[in-house]
Amino acid sequence: MNFSTLSDADFYALIEARHPEPFRFLGFHPLKSGAVARVFRPDVAEVILLDRKNSSRVFPLPKIHPVGFFEKFLPDLQEPFPYILELADPCGKRWREYDPYSFGPILKEADIYAFREGIHVEIYKKLGAHLLEREGVSGAHFAVWAPHAQRVSIVGDFNQWDGRRHCMRKLNASGLWEIFLPGVYEGKHYKFEVRTADGTTLLKTDPFAAFAQHDTQTACIVYDLTRFVWSDAEWMRNRAKRDIYRTPFSTYEVHLASWKRTENDRPFSYVELVEELIPYVKKMGFTHIELMPIMEHPFDGSWGYQLVNYYAPTSRFGTPDEFRYFIDQCHLQEIGVILDWPPGHFPKDIHGLARYDGTCLYEYEDPRIGEHKNWGTLVFNYGRKEVTNFLMANAIFWLNEYHVDGLRVDAVASMLYLDYSRQPGKWVPNHLGGHENLEAIQFLKNCNEVCCKHHPGILMIAEESTTWPGISQPVHLGGVGFGFKWNMGWMNDSLRYMARDPIHRRFHQQEIIFSLAYAFSEHFILVLSHDEVVHGKGSLLGKMPGDVWQKFANLRMFIAWMWAHPGKKLLFQGGEFGQWNEWSYARSLDWHLLSSPMHQGLQRLVQHLNRLYVSEPSLYECDDCADGFEWIDYKDSDRSIWSFLRKTSRDEPILFIVNATPVIRYGYRVGVHRAGCYREILNTDAEIYGGGNVVNTNRCCTQSIAWQGKEHSICVELPPLSLLAFKAC
Repeated sequence: MNFSTLSDADFYALIEARHPEPFRFLGFHPLKSGAVARVFRPDVAEVILLDRKNSSRVFPLPKIHPVGFFEKFLPDLQEPFPYILELADPCGKRWREYDPYSFGPILKEADIYAFREGIHVEIYKKLGAHLLEREGVSGAHFAVWAPHAQRVSIVGDFNQWDGRRHCMRKLNASGLWEIFLPGVYEGKHYKFEVRTADGTTLLKTDPFAAFAQHDTQTACIVYDLTRFVWSDAEWMRNRAKRDIYRTPFSTYEVHLASWKRTENDRPFSYVELVEELIPYVKKMGFTHIELMPIMEHPFDGSWGYQLVNYYAPTSRFGTPDEFRYFIDQCHLQEIGVILDWPPGHFPKDIHGLARYDGTCLYEYEDPRIGEHKNWGTLVFNYGRKEVTNFLMANAIFWLNEYHVDGLRVDAVASMLYLDYSRQPGKWVPNHLGGHENLEAIQFLKNCNEVCCKHHPGILMIAEESTTWPGISQPVHLGGVGFGFKWNMGWMNDSLRYMARDPIHRRFHQQEIIFSLAYAFSEHFILVLSHDEVVHGKGSLLGKMPGDVWQKFANLRMFIAWMWAHPGKKLLFQGGEFGQWNEWSYARSLDWHLLSSPMHQGLQRLVQHLNRLYVSEPSLYECDDCADGFEWIDYKDSDRSIWSFLRKTSRDEPILFIVNATPVIRYGYRVGVHRAGCYREILNTDAEIYGGGNVVNTNRCCTQSIAWQGKEHSICVELPPLSLLAFKAC
C-alpha cells in the first residue's frame, strides 16, 4: 500500500527503479504548507535527517514501505537547509551519509550545448567520473549520455551494485544523466545500470572512464587525473616549433605485452618499461615509439584494436599516472610517443558501447552501414554530433592529458568507403549515389584540424591503403588533413620483390622502383608493421629467399633500402634483429637470438642506419619533394642493380647503390654528380653486420669517363645482396 504523498504512479516507479526523474521527488522538497523529505534506501532499516547547522533539529523518517522507502512531512519547513542522514542497518550498525538528492545539477548549459553541437573538445572533463567538492562535501560526480534510457543508475562497490539506490538526474532533452555521490573516492569500482525503454536492464561501462579493469573483469575505476606533475616542458615547447616534415622521424612500433617479458612470463609494467624499453629505443637510435593501442580492451587477441574504454590506458601494465610517467620519461630522453587510435569501429561486447541505451546510439542502425561483418565490429555513427564529439574529444584527450606526440589512425579506408569489404548489394550509397562515407570524411577533416590547431607539431598519421587523393594534404587545400600517410604501396611491392628468388628479380625490377613514381604525391611513412608478420605471413627474415646467410643479407639490404628511400620510417619490434618466428601477441620476442652474431649484426645495422639518418639532412629534409631524390640508374635490371642520390640544396648528396643478387660485381662503374673522391659510409655486407666484408676500404676517385648521363664516374666493388652508400670527401 502507498502511504506516501506521491501519486501511485510516481511512488511505484521510484521503488521499482524505473522513474526517469528521481530528483523531483527524493530528498527535501518544499510544499505549500511545509516540506517533505523522502529517502529510498533498500539496504537500511532506519533513517534520521539531521540539520548540519542546527544539531537540535532531528527528523526521524518513518519507513512507509518495507522495500526501504522513508518519508516524513515537515510542517512549517519550506526553506531548504543543509542536512546529513544518519542511517542504521538491520543489525543496528549506524553511520552518517550525505544525501545525493540534496545536491543540485553540476553540468552547465554551455557544456551541454557544446556537446550536443559536437564541438566540446574537453567534454571528457564533464562526462565520466570526476572527484570534486560540492558545498564543502567531497565525492565523485558521474555523468553519462544515454538519451533513450528510461532510467540510469550508478552502481559500484560503494552501493553493493544496487541500481535502485542511486538513480541519476536526467538533464532535460540532452540525453545526459548525472549524479554527485558524496563519499565516493579514488579506486572505487563502478558501472552504469541502464534501464532501456522496453524495461531491459543493462550493465554498461563508462564511455569516458579514465581507468578500468580488463579481461573478464569489466568495471570502471574512479581515478584522479589532476595530480600528475610533468617534467617535459622543454620537449613540449620544442615540439610546437618543430617542422615535422624537415626533421628525422624513425619509429619503432611496439606491442607492450609481447615486446619483452619477465622471467615468469609477465609483461613489463609501464614503470618497468621505463628501465627496459626506453634505453633500448634510445640505444637503437629511433626517434619515436609507436604503441599499438593501449586503450582498455577486453580481448588480448584483438591486439588492442577493439576498444571498450577509449579514455583509459589499459590496466594490464599499471595506472594512468604510471603510463604518463612512461611518456614523460620518453620525452626526457628525446623520444616521441605515438598511439595507435582506432575510431573506425568498436566491438559488440555487451558491457561496451554497443546498443548503449538499448538503441543504436554510437553505431549506425542499418547494419549495411553500421557493421563490419569481417571484423565482427560496429561502425561509429559519424552523422551524430554527440558521437563525433566523443571521438574528437578523445583524440584531444590523449594529446592534452598524456602529452602524446601523435595519433596513428587505424583502418582509415574502412571509414572513407561505404562499400569497404562489402559485397555488391550489401551497402548503402550516400545521398549523392556514391560510395564515399561523407560523414566520416567530414569527421576526419574536423578532427585533424582541431588536433593540429590545439597542438602544433603533433603527428596525425593515416593507415590508408587506397589511392584516395590528398590524405596528407591540408583541409583548406582539399585534403583530409592528416600529416602523414602510411605507404602501403611501397610495402606491398617491396615485399613481393624481396620474396622472389634473386635469379628472377631481373624480370621484376619495376616492383622495387615503382614507388618513386608517386613518392612525392603524399607525405609518406615507409612501414614494415605488425600486419606483415602475422596470420601466416611469417617473419621478415622468414620471407627472404635463400639459405640462412642469404636471408640475412637480403634483409640487411632491404632494410637499408627502406632507410635510403624517401619517406619517414617505421619498423615493427623484432624486425631489427631478425626474429625468426611469426609475431604472437601472447609471447615475448625471441631475445635469445641476439647470442648469434648474425642477429647481432642485423641489429647493429639498424642502429647505424638510424645514426646515419639523423646525421644526414639529405635523408630527411626533402622526403616529400622530388628535388631531394635523383636517379642515377634504374635500368640495370639484368643485374638487378639500381643507384640514386639523396640530397638537399646545401648538403653534399649521398650516392646509394643496391645489388639485389648474390653475385659480387667487381669494378662496377657508376656515374657521379661531380669530380673528386668518394668514401664508403655504409656497406650492409660489412663484417660487423654479419656480411662477407666485401668493402671499399680505399677512397674511390672519379675518372673522366662519362657514364649514366654524368660527366664523371667511379668504379666500386659491389658485394652480394647489399646496399652501399658513398659521400664525396
